[in-house]
Formats: sequence, structure tokens, C-alpha cells
Amino acid sequence: MHIDLEGRVAIVTGAGRGIGRELVLRLVSEGVTTAALDVNEQDLQSLGKELEGAGAAATQYVCDVTDLARIEEVVADVVSRHGRIDILINNAGVIGPGTLDTMPEERWRSCFAVNVTGTFLMCKAVIPVMKRQHSGRIINASSFAAIIPSVGHAAYASSKAAVVQLSRALAGELGPWDITVNAYAPGMVPTEMNHFAELPQDEQGRLMETLTLRRWGSKEDIGHLVCFLASDQAAYITGTLIDVSGGKLATQIPDVAYRLAAAEARQ
Repeated sequence: MHIDLEGRVAIVTGAGRGIGRELVLRLVSEGVTTAALDVNEQDLQSLGKELEGAGAAATQYVCDVTDLARIEEVVADVVSRHGRIDILINNAGVIGPGTLDTMPEERWRSCFAVNVTGTFLMCKAVIPVMKRQHSGRIINASSFAAIIPSVGHAAYASSKAAVVQLSRALAGELGPWDITVNAYAPGMVPTEMNHFAELPQDEQGRLMETLTLRRWGSKEDIGHLVCFLASDQAAYITGTLIDVSGGKLATQIPDVAYRLAAAEARQ
């Protein structure tokens, strides 16, 4: 199957580092003209230098996804430059750790402001463009935490669960314009935000035991899925949440299969 995204125009939020940066690099490698948004100017400058060195068709915008006026400026500039927006990837997000009884109210509000309201505002600004085109792909970053939350991360899990329902509702609203809306749920993909790969080895091992495919997820794994969802091959997929977690807790105790496989190898 050949995924052809050549000539399309995309906006990616939270693009300065981590998964967002990988998504930008992957899209431009597929021939997508990409607008990279991030609140951190230094990260964007670093990304810009990398893209410039590769001769990629990409533009960087300092943009806070909770600021509708700035979002509208960016969207207007992208449309002015390229005439259309085919893909919106709402990747920007924050964690907001802490137990509910000790969490500052501002941390809770910030988590929802970025993860949920930021997704809403980006969609709000881009939808009129996609409606005029009668086409578009909106792809929203949720999390495995929206499926099974972790202790001490109620704000993050709740906000990412909200992104799932927002995506489903929006898919229903935009169906008449042939615009698809989907969400994806990364599992344990090491980034600068979660520091999974920096944990002590025994703790890493304990986390690995929850996986059906015993390895960390990679940013490239997410890139593969996002390119598919952005393509014509995914034209009949909308309103879904796709789990990209290596089968995290697909069975109650995934480690059982590894013990059985080890025993079989010894025979």
C-alpha cells in the first residue's frame, strides 16, 4: 500500500520536540507542506534549522494553543500562503501530575486548557477552511491514560478522555463535509515529558511486563499511524480512538506469554 500525501498542507501543534517534532519531520518527508506550531520559540528555531537543512517545505509559528486570536492569525497566514489546510494534528499537551487532594487548582485548569481547550480552539479555527474544501483530516492526540488512568495523573487522564469524546462528537458534526476526525492513544513512548527511558532498570522492567510487545514505543510508530490516518486509505475511518501501546494490558497479565515462551525455548 502506497500512502501518497504529496502536495497536502498540514498544521501540527506541540511541534518543537518529542512526538510533535517527529510528526513534522515525517510529514515533510512525505511531501506535505507543514506549519509547525509550538509555544517554545527555541525549540521551533532548532526545528527550523533542521528542516531548512533538509530543504523541506515548512514554516514555524510561535503559538499558544489556548490563545484563539493567535491561532486565527496563524491559520489565516497558512491559508494565505498555501490556499488550503488538509491536515490538522493536535499534538500539543501537558501532563499536570499530582493527586487530586493535593493538586493546585491552577495545575488542573492548565491541563484542561492545553489538552482539551487547545484542541477545541485549533479545530474551531481550521474547520471553516476544511468545510469550504469539503475535505480534511483532524487527528487528535489522546493517551492510553484515557483508557486506563494512572494514580497521580487524574488531570491528564481526564483531559485525554475528554479529547476522545470531543473527537467522536466532532466526527459526527463534520461527516457531511467528508472531514474525518480520529484520536490516537500512545502508550509508553519515551519523551522529554515522561522520561520513561531514564527510569531505573527495575522500574523499566516492571513497566515492560504490562506490554504484549515488550519494547518501548517509538515516535516513528506514532508517525506511521498519523500518516495513514491523514491519507486517502483512511477515508472511511472516523470517530475512532486507536490504541498505539504495544498491546498494553491487552490481556490481564501479558508477562504470562513471555514465561510460556521461555519455557518452550528450553524444551
